[in-house]
Amino acid sequence: MSHAEGISHVSDQMTEFRLIHADDTWSRRTTDCVDVKGRLSDAKLYESPTEHGVTWTVVSPIIFTYRVMQCKRLLDASNDTLLFGHIFNPTELQALKTNISGIKRFIIIDDTVNKLYGSQVAAYFEARNVIYKILPLPTTEENKSMLLVTKILEEVHKFGIDRRTEPIIAIGGGVCLDIVGLAASLYRRRTPYIRVPTTLLAYIDASVGAKNGVNFANCKNKLGSYIPPVATFLDRTFLRTLPRRHISNGMAEMLKMALMKHKGLFELLENDGKHLLDTSFQESEETIENMKKDAARVSTRLAIETMLEELAPNLWEDDLDRLVDFGHIISPELEMKILPTLLHGEAVNIDMAFMSYVAHETGLLTSEEKSHILVCMRGLELPVWHVDCTLDLIQKSLAERLKHSAGRLRMPLPTGLGQARIFSDIEESILCRAFEKWCDEQRYNPNNDSVTTVTINLHHEASS
Repeated sequence: MSHAEGISHVSDQMTEFRLIHADDTWSRRTTDCVDVKGRLSDAKLYESPTEHGVTWTVVSPIIFTYRVMQCKRLLDASNDTLLFGHIFNPTELQALKTNISGIKRFIIIDDTVNKLYGSQVAAYFEARNVIYKILPLPTTEENKSMLLVTKILEEVHKFGIDRRTEPIIAIGGGVCLDIVGLAASLYRRRTPYIRVPTTLLAYIDASVGAKNGVNFANCKNKLGSYIPPVATFLDRTFLRTLPRRHISNGMAEMLKMALMKHKGLFELLENDGKHLLDTSFQESEETIENMKKDAARVSTRLAIETMLEELAPNLWEDDLDRLVDFGHIISPELEMKILPTLLHGEAVNIDMAFMSYVAHETGLLTSEEKSHILVCMRGLELPVWHVDCTLDLIQKSLAERLKHSAGRLRMPLPTGLGQARIFSDIEESILCRAFEKWCDEQRYNPNNDSVTTVTINLHHEASS
């Protein structure tokens, strides 16, 4: 709750107090008190009389500071980032570097990622003389539950860590990062943790915000919290081992930010998308020499920057009007219904494709702009329609949206390429016409069959 919201419910007879820390204790002072010695808190305490006695209202701002850091060679033993990159205080950093004996780290890693990088992770901590434990877990969407959270907590408890100075490290895709984030937020009420994303989708989406959680009652991310990591370390080297489909999957979230906020990013994905798919977002010698042409570096940076612009001022989602919800109105219901047929980004893209038709039917997009979007999606090898995305499912999803968004639809829709607004007054007749046209034009597109006939057995999980 903001300060303004907090005091708006306080009576006219309230007395406002400031809170001062001196001699190891806090005490309150009225706002007209001028002789104040000690540390002043940003918190406020309000007191007002009632017919039953007295009411105290506390307004206590909470500030989180965390880093999202792009880096190279994260697992190189000479690189300090994984050990110390989360530390802001220079004095604390110097003290740790001069006395690193006894440092402990607990690492949770997706089990398939462990097969690829587990030996490098172990070698890193051994080279740095760190006491460590690596816990590989099957962090898939189907396993994203409190069972894995309690498994992590049991192992962390056995290992023993300092809840202030020894952050838990999560290495994997978005599901892994979400599960570990929730476990860390629960252990001793809040234990710091570090995110190391290994999928493109997690790299530009799940790893940069504050949300974490698990599925519950067959609903996506029904249990969770808003506790950001102390740091996220981004190393595109991990993307080299991703299957092409998972690269495409992550590009859906990049396209989301492009359509909502950044036409230049949309054009970059449109023009260089195939190259990025072909190279798994890795730099070549040529692009290293000419950084201006490094599509991988520029596109990931723009996606993260636009994402952080939307997340940072609304980290706890106090404001329910969120552009980053584009593609996430229908996709949660679709994704959970047909697990594991669709990856997260694929479900999001199907949602975005339908919403592009809604935007066109509403007059927000021209026919040319709508076609432009659909062509770009196919160029990124993303599905634009699915047989299980029925009108009933769409209507059910919108009903859930109303229920959990304070009675308003709050539907983000593109109003052009790279710009968008939030709408709550879309008529059902428009949705029905958009659905009919979407099905007529996209149902028989051969690209739409590719994800419905493949059994998911790939080595990186979908992100949440």
